[in-house]
This record gives sequence, structure tokens and C-alpha cells, in this order.
Amino acid sequence: MQETDFVNMELNEVVIKKISPILPQRSDLHLYMLRLDALHPIVSGNKLFKLKYYLEQALQSTHRTLLTFGGAYSNHLAATAYAAREAGLRSIACVRGEEGRKPSHTLDFCRSQQMEIHFMERELYRQISETPHEDFLTSRFGPHITIPSGGFGVMGARGARDIADFIPENSFSHICVAVGTATTLAGLLMAGRKEKIIAFPALKGMTDIPERLRKLTVQNTIQPEVMQDYSFGGFGKWNMDLISYMNRFYKVNNIPLDFVYNAKMMFGITDLIRKGFFPPGSHILAIHTGGLQGNDSLPANLLAF
Repeated sequence: MQETDFVNMELNEVVIKKISPILPQRSDLHLYMLRLDALHPIVSGNKLFKLKYYLEQALQSTHRTLLTFGGAYSNHLAATAYAAREAGLRSIACVRGEEGRKPSHTLDFCRSQQMEIHFMERELYRQISETPHEDFLTSRFGPHITIPSGGFGVMGARGARDIADFIPENSFSHICVAVGTATTLAGLLMAGRKEKIIAFPALKGMTDIPERLRKLTVQNTIQPEVMQDYSFGGFGKWNMDLISYMNRFYKVNNIPLDFVYNAKMMFGITDLIRKGFFPPGSHILAIHTGGLQGNDSLPANLLAF
């Protein structure tokens, strides 16, 4: 298997696999998946791309410190903790809310990677997690490179733009991606691809995507098509219909999905195929953005993988 060096990490080859949407087969449609989830056993998907330029900046600094934000089950925190340790950097996390009686598996992992964990009152966290107040943060934590929540920022989008390099041109009519902060979506749009970009928000009623794209310097003339009906009630929400879909998808395709982002996207794609949204002859690419560690927060034995 081909391997690539990425900020001191060896990564597996990025592959595109033809998949089934869990429907009676339609010969007039073709569905594929970009397996970013298979890049690395711990840090996978879009996370490394969004971190890339922040890591490089920290490596060039004298303090060699990263500070970022996330919830107790954040894929972003887990990825940052591991990548920072591999690169020989110090990492600090401001975690939303109060520390519970039992730490989450995510925060346990972050601590095992020597990430410093600091809990932050929710209102303060809301105010500074995506638009950090640098004077306040520096006075409290010392010199550092700040990564906004989820990698949201121009450097995060610039890194996500590199994902497009793994997608052959003139091969697909549509590219589908799950959306949290919209940083990966912004990167894809920055790449100036000709495919139609379809976004599947993981948050209920996420109406600020155009504003987020403007903050990430995406031109106003470039807009994705946003599908708002597949959040399953909100960020991190799920029901047994979604779990059943994840298990059936795995049985047919041998690909695990996470319940926060990619399962909702694939459920949405399947539903849109059923409704005739995609024209005959479409070649649809779904981007698997990783984040499988989040499944560990589900009740035991719920998933078949």
C-alpha cells in the first residue's frame, strides 16, 4: 500500500470505492466514496487536512504550542492531540462545559496524548471558540497558535482544499459532504471544481452556511446546494432508523460510518436517490470524513461493527 508522509505521520493511500446506497440497484446512477476515513487508524478523514497548516505554523514557532476548542466527544480534539504529539508540539484544549463525574473516552484519549484539558463555562466558550479573543487566551495560556473549534478558519479551509487533489477531474457529476463548521465544504469550493457540491449539515437548521463561507473567503458566487432534512434532530442526535441504516450500509459495503456526520449524509443521499433528485447518468462521490471514534459514545452492541 502506498504511504504518504504528513507532518511526521505515515498515512495510507487515499482510495475511491464504488458503493451501494442500500437501494434496489439503478443502472443509470453510480455512487462512489472517497475513503478519507482509511487514511490513519487514529487520526482520519478531513481532520488532518484542516490541521495541516496550523501544525506547520506551530512547528515554525518558538513556543511550539497549539490551543484549540471542542466538546467532550470532539473528533477535532482527538485529532489535534494525536497530531500534536506526533509532531512534538504541546497541545491545549478548551472544552465546552463542566467536567463530568466520568471523563469521556475522547478526553481520556486526549490526556493520553499529553493534551492539557481546561473546561470552560459554556457562554464564554460560545463567544470565543470560533472567533478567539487572543489577548484573553494568551494571558491565560501563554503564547500559542490558536485553532478555532473544528479547525474553522482560513488555514483550515486551505488545508481542506487539498482534499480535491484526490478527486479525479471530469469523473463525477456531484460531490457530497457532511457539514459541521463548513470548513471542509469551503475548501472544496475553493478548489474551483466543476462538480455540483451538495452539503448535508449535521446541525439542525444550519442557515448560516453562506456567512461561514464568506468568513472563510469563499467567493459569494460559489454556493453549494444544502440539504437541511437529514440532521436527525440536531448535532449528535440519532434514532434507530439511523443506526439500522449504518448497520445495513456496513453489511453491504464493509465500510463503517459515524453517526454524527457521515451516516446522516449517506442516509440523505439514499433518500435523494429514492426521490429521483439525481438525474440519470449521475456519478456521485460521497466524501467519508472519518470521525469514527465518536461511535464509542453510543450504547454497547448497538452497531454491528
